[in-house]
Amino acid sequence: MKTGMSGRAFLLCWALSIAVALGLLFYPIYVIRPFRAQGPKELLAALAVIRYRAAGMAVCVAGALAAAVWYWRRERRKMRRLGSALGILIVAGAAMLSRINIYELMFHPAGQPTFSPANETKLDGGEMVIAVKVGRSARAYPIRSMSYHHVVNDVLGGVPIVATY
Repeated sequence: MKTGMSGRAFLLCWALSIAVALGLLFYPIYVIRPFRAQGPKELLAALAVIRYRAAGMAVCVAGALAAAVWYWRRERRKMRRLGSALGILIVAGAAMLSRINIYELMFHPAGQPTFSPANETKLDGGEMVIAVKVGRSARAYPIRSMSYHHVVNDVLGGVPIVATY
């Protein structure tokens, strides 16, 4: 059967579903990555993508599936059918990967912190720290260590705290 215009329509829907799904997956990761400055507008855009990504992925998967079903009814060649199925797998894979919170994987809390008296530390004189004081208790968390974890859960002066960088 001749698929001319219907083949083009399918290809457009198929490519659009893949492009949007991959964009929804990778744009926030590109913008919100460690050690990269973000502008306020691009950060707001990335957070909006994260907020509405599940709905967008559902639309992409539904669009790719609908296009494939429509195309399969018209196309008899196995290789073209296989290509359309590959598109569905790409969109579905992007949708599944988007459900993983990559930021939790990158920024996990440090283990139980250990401390030394200030005169016994091996910090350089100009090394930056996050200093926290609760009542009469004080702690310093070196930025060098915090840059790998970004979060330290601790108890200081009997008060649970979270130091973050």
